[in-house]
Amino acid sequence: MWAVSTLTLLLLAGLLPAFQLQAPDGDSLTRTAITAAWAAGAFGLLGALVWPLLVRALLLVPALVLGLLGFFINGSLLLVALWVTPDGRGAADPETAVVVAAVMSAVASATSTALAVRDDDAYRRRLYRLTGRTRARAPGDPADAAPGTVFLQLDGVGHRVLRDAVADGLMPTVATWLEAGHRLTPWRTDWSSQTGASQLGILHGSNEDVPAFRWYEKDTGRLMVSNRPASAVELQRRAVRRTGDGGLLTFDGASRGNLFSGGAEQVALVLSVAARRGRRNRSRAGYFAYFSDPANAVRTAGSFVTECAREVCQSTRARLRRETPRTPRGGTYPFVRAFATVVERDVVVAAVMGDMLAGRTAVYADLVAYDEVAHHSGPHGRDTDQVLRRLDRAIALIADVAGHAPRPYRIVLLSDHGQSPGETFEAVYGLTLKDLVRAGCGLPVPRRVRRTPSGSEARDAARDALRSALHRPLDEGDETARELPAKPSEPVVLASGNLGLVSFPDVPHRMTREEIDRRHPALLRTLAHHPGVGFVLVASAEHGSVVLAGDGTEVPVAELTDDGPLAVYGPGAARAVRRTDGFPHVADIMVNSMYDPETGAVHAFEEQIGSHGGLGGEQSEPFLLSPPELSPPVGEGEELVGAEQIHRVLRRWLRESSGPQVPVELPVPVELPEVTGPPEAAGPPPLPSRPEPHRPADGRTGAPEGGPDGAPGDGAADGPVGAPASGSGGDPTDTPTDAPVNGAARGSSGAPADATVRGYADGTARGPADGPLGGPAGAPVAGPLHGPPVRDEKC
Repeated sequence: MWAVSTLTLLLLAGLLPAFQLQAPDGDSLTRTAITAAWAAGAFGLLGALVWPLLVRALLLVPALVLGLLGFFINGSLLLVALWVTPDGRGAADPETAVVVAAVMSAVASATSTALAVRDDDAYRRRLYRLTGRTRARAPGDPADAAPGTVFLQLDGVGHRVLRDAVADGLMPTVATWLEAGHRLTPWRTDWSSQTGASQLGILHGSNEDVPAFRWYEKDTGRLMVSNRPASAVELQRRAVRRTGDGGLLTFDGASRGNLFSGGAEQVALVLSVAARRGRRNRSRAGYFAYFSDPANAVRTAGSFVTECAREVCQSTRARLRRETPRTPRGGTYPFVRAFATVVERDVVVAAVMGDMLAGRTAVYADLVAYDEVAHHSGPHGRDTDQVLRRLDRAIALIADVAGHAPRPYRIVLLSDHGQSPGETFEAVYGLTLKDLVRAGCGLPVPRRVRRTPSGSEARDAARDALRSALHRPLDEGDETARELPAKPSEPVVLASGNLGLVSFPDVPHRMTREEIDRRHPALLRTLAHHPGVGFVLVASAEHGSVVLAGDGTEVPVAELTDDGPLAVYGPGAARAVRRTDGFPHVADIMVNSMYDPETGAVHAFEEQIGSHGGLGGEQSEPFLLSPPELSPPVGEGEELVGAEQIHRVLRRWLRESSGPQVPVELPVPVELPEVTGPPEAAGPPPLPSRPEPHRPADGRTGAPEGGPDGAPGDGAADGPVGAPASGSGGDPTDTPTDAPVNGAARGSSGAPADATVRGYADGTARGPADGPLGGPAGAPVAGPLHGPPVRDEKC
């Protein structure tokens, strides 16, 4: 590497007039080469010693700026390296130093990667070094028999999109897996087909009372938005209280790029911990782990700029060709897209690679690139095809690293929802849903329509990354005030894709149809009979709740079937509507847009030409792709319905990977404190107590160096109460002891409040759902890591 850097400096000195490696009166070739070698060595040494310290300090600046600052920091380090060369022979202008340093970092990264990839042993040693590991797990270690599991969520990629991408050759890695016997299974979302509801159900086992992406709660007077930190904290807290369980990732898990932690100790870019202040916010450490390598910073910054340029090219082409449907893509959107498709992708992929090399038991990561681009470019087309290609390369990179991990890994791909195409409601009819509601209420409609807030996960993730990195409080009061009406008597109208919610904040209960008709006689008729509306759900004093459709159809929810007004939305629509109707915070009026089954189009109430959040089309049919080593997700002829069932499937797969769970004595009452106060004041969700790590007979803690503490099968375990359990990981050591779960509320699955917890030999405690409640002591965050770059295409 030193030689390559030296040659790079010599080449650049010959090409750039402002970059000198010789004295003013000239030097011999040998002397010039020595100067170049000296400068290359000093630059490399400064990069190794000074760069990590600078990056840690620069976590105080926005993460989006950190990569761009890498260019200037590298240039400064090169100027210092040239300054310390003998006799001051090295010299460069500041701007030239930035260029030279960027080229050197890129060449060094490409060279080291190429050399390592050609030699498996070298590649393995390099990955171990970058993650702080010193050796692989010894052959024959019992933990080698227990594979880990990586869940990769491809946000917004529907079942049909994945099948078409494989058929068109866009995702060769996935195609290879399907040929090798992987199972591709579609599943149906709930009515709220969006990341907040789906991921909460997948990671925490319950998405009860999540009626949409955003909704108004009358009892607290608060606007809940799934991708705002305070709301995410509260939603996770409620799910933990409802299930009495910390989440899917409680036992030696890692959560990367998600809205919720899943109970994991290791987190990076997780929204529900973004509101934490100070050292407890380890989510920000994901940036340090990645950007502490200067080559990572330079490569990601370059890809960020390229992605911004690509978006400008693609949006300009769409305008010139007058493509329809089309939505505005100016302002800050190119930077938001670049954050989702480059920064977030690179940091999350690197974190997952580090988790695998550290031997973690379960990892759940969300890649939001496709979802962000599809919202503004549509779910089908050239723009999203390029994103799918790059996602496949990221998957291939993670799969390649699995071969160098200290334990085997099973990689599961899944999505949280799909996306349905279609022009926006406003583009087709010339008014927003809010305008239509105000007109139906007899209220004045403003001539100048304000832009409807978008439910883009990446936009808010980028905003919160900026605020979190600056240690600024994530104050959401101003945003909430802008979205609530000036007068309490006026309706609150919110959009979640093609699902609209109308609430009257001055009425403390859910209004009935009869009450709404007395107050605004034309409102329900105006909504139900509008051509852009498919159906309306409203409570009724006479029938309980009713569904109203445009042809005058009125069906009580209790009598609702998949025929009649919901037939066009496909099987399961009636069940989804009936479930949402029972939520405590369902809106006074729920409005679902029309759906055309011939074109697959819906009309989003937001500025999105690829949308999700309601019923209709591909948005309700995500996928689950599992390796053949795992049991089938459902039996022959059965269907996967709802995110909560996906949670149960994933939990079953984790149990299969860790082997049989043998009960041991573990009387651990789990205290779940009451939640009081507003969501903004709430801390992180309460997690149940963790058992102590395993301690084998030789005194070592849990797994060998670099592996997860308390891995199954590592020998005898000391319980949290100090009573050692004898025997090995596979033999019964004692009879199970039942202990009540104090304070656990009855959840949607029907688990009683006095449910029991059982301890097992792998150090977990399990409730009625037989899911882990405990986990090991937190392992350190994996160190800086970068692998072969995920190439970006030109526009």
